[in-house]
Amino acid sequence: MSHRLGTPLSPSATRILFLGAGELGKEVIIELQRLGVETIACDRYANAPGMQVAHRSHILDMMDAVALREIIERERPDLIVPEIEAIATDELARIEADGLARVIPTARATQLTMDREGIRRLAAETLGLNTSPYAFASSLAELMQAAEQIGYPVFIKPVMSSSGKGQSLVATAEEMTTAWDHALEAGRGRKVRVIVEGAIDFDYEITLLTVRSLKTTSFCEPVGHVQQQGDYVESWQPQAMAPAARATAQDMARRVTDNIGGLGVFGVELFVKGETVWFSEVSPRPHDTGLVTLATQDQSEFALHARAILGLPVDTRLTRPGASAVIYGGIDAAGVAFEGVDDALETEGTQLRLFGKPRAYEKRRMGVAIAHGETIDMARHRARSAAAKIRIVEV
Repeated sequence: MSHRLGTPLSPSATRILFLGAGELGKEVIIELQRLGVETIACDRYANAPGMQVAHRSHILDMMDAVALREIIERERPDLIVPEIEAIATDELARIEADGLARVIPTARATQLTMDREGIRRLAAETLGLNTSPYAFASSLAELMQAAEQIGYPVFIKPVMSSSGKGQSLVATAEEMTTAWDHALEAGRGRKVRVIVEGAIDFDYEITLLTVRSLKTTSFCEPVGHVQQQGDYVESWQPQAMAPAARATAQDMARRVTDNIGGLGVFGVELFVKGETVWFSEVSPRPHDTGLVTLATQDQSEFALHARAILGLPVDTRLTRPGASAVIYGGIDAAGVAFEGVDDALETEGTQLRLFGKPRAYEKRRMGVAIAHGETIDMARHRARSAAAKIRIVEV
């Protein structure tokens, strides 16, 4: 794409269409709006967060190849930015091959990374990266056999899901049926398939935000995070690492993203113990744990993604330590209200992002508290304190 940007809602417009319009897409859309880009948000339900700030929006089943092509042919975007897993990726590849639009980072990337099987086989079998032991299963019988071969405890995950949905830690064969059912209920798309991963002994896990721009591949400072049932609840930046582990992590991230190709931010998830690093997953877009960069970097991961996909210069430098803490719904209700916002924002160095999701669920991520501080501990305390002051109530 040329570095020349047009005027939105005019014949000169630079148009970017989002497939998925959650809270991460919303932040990227805001950054693109600041650069005068015309944005179109698509999701499977009305009033998704990104729809609330885009120029236009559409509701569709993104697994429906016919509906997907119809929207692309109608909108004629310059770029398509997939933000979720449940997309007809084969049709995206045809759309890109037909020259209708360029997919970010590439159509092949969406096919590989939306499916845990594709990216794990690429990392472990093609690139030879260090990973946990793993196998894939398409039936309960296959799952039981794989778990026995790998050895308990094991993690069970759908090959297509996001934010830890459908993940279980299984310690005995008696728990396997429940884990299988949970994975199938939560998996996105139409694949009846799971990945079985052996547990590894690690000190901490990180997200290494890797930015592929026109000129180079660069890295943000490592983001440390805590997960519960596969879903992140806290993140902080920077995570201290031994120099050798840091170098290995960057090498792994560079190798996998070079193979995937394209432009933009990639969230590379890694496990670390001392100087040993294991590759876990990669998302070809900003990562939920990277919300912390709104407090820590001059250019957040969202600004970096917007700039990189447009071919503009990027700057990944850290400016100060920071942390984020998730705000969960806590209730099942539509059109909820948030109380305690004033109390939360009295905490020094604190910001809130209330995502505007039209419906709350017990464990749905409805917002996040973000804070900076002189130290990581100070920032984590501020973020947790602010998040705890938010109360979500039914109206």
